[in-house]
Amino acid sequence: MAAPDDSEDQDALYVLTAALLTPARFPAALGDDYPESCAALGLEPYPGGYGLVIGQDSDGARWTVVVDDVSLVAVAIASWDCGMEYDLSPGERTVVSVLPGWPLDLAVAAPGLPAPHDPAPEPEPSRDDSGQDGPTAGTALRLPLAPPDTGTWGPPQRRLGADEIALHWTQWRDRTEAEDAEATGTAKRSEVAKEPEVTQDSEATGTAQGADAPGESSENGSPSPVEISHPGVRRVLGELRAYLHSDTAPPLGRVRSGFAPDGARMLRADGPGWSFVARTDDMAFVLLDEEPGEVLPVGRGSELPPLLKALDAMAVRPA
Repeated sequence: MAAPDDSEDQDALYVLTAALLTPARFPAALGDDYPESCAALGLEPYPGGYGLVIGQDSDGARWTVVVDDVSLVAVAIASWDCGMEYDLSPGERTVVSVLPGWPLDLAVAAPGLPAPHDPAPEPEPSRDDSGQDGPTAGTALRLPLAPPDTGTWGPPQRRLGADEIALHWTQWRDRTEAEDAEATGTAKRSEVAKEPEVTQDSEATGTAQGADAPGESSENGSPSPVEISHPGVRRVLGELRAYLHSDTAPPLGRVRSGFAPDGARMLRADGPGWSFVARTDDMAFVLLDEEPGEVLPVGRGSELPPLLKALDAMAVRPA
């Protein structure tokens, strides 16, 4: 992106990044599901989703432009991920809302502009008699968006951790197999198996805990536990089974299915106090709010495959 000059439009937004906010793909730091993530930005959970264009104005102030042209934002993100340039310039008619601040933590800034900072608070838009949005004197101030706190363990970091496991599945899978190999031949495997913690910057800095007693290995090498002994894991699996019933169906986006190699699917699910990540042809991992920094492996066994199949059938998928 070129540095701006004084001749450019003072209202221009210098785009730094973008994100999708859809039922199948939304920033994990914002919520357990799509409606909760929309609520964090004061948006209605429109089924078609939104694109978030994040940048700075000519004064360096942080702004987030919400657009309904999801395809345009998706193309931009895919291009940037491939190392290609893409000029993301949504049309005015696609703009749903312009929000002060950033909902996500960014470590970048536009060159040639003042350091990123929040704009001054402005009045909340209100409805006039015609039903149109407009500022009204004396209304409450709209505070800038701010990223969720991921410095300490809690729901945002827990969800980000689950996303990182999905992104680096092979590495986590190899660590689990190494643990099982070390446990072979012992009288009793400790229920606590140490694994690195997943943090927002993708670095392994903590510990992880095992959830299952070991049994014979399955065909793909996944541990086949005799019994799931961790009460938190049992609770999560019970809530996942409840998601399959129409009278206890979860909010939109609680269960998401993404691409995985070899024809498998990568499942991500969240619930009150927990996150779940699994491959449909392999095992699963659980993260809990009450277990800071711990990652609990769930062996495939005989009960996990039908659960994963049913979850994949009801999950939302990227368009």
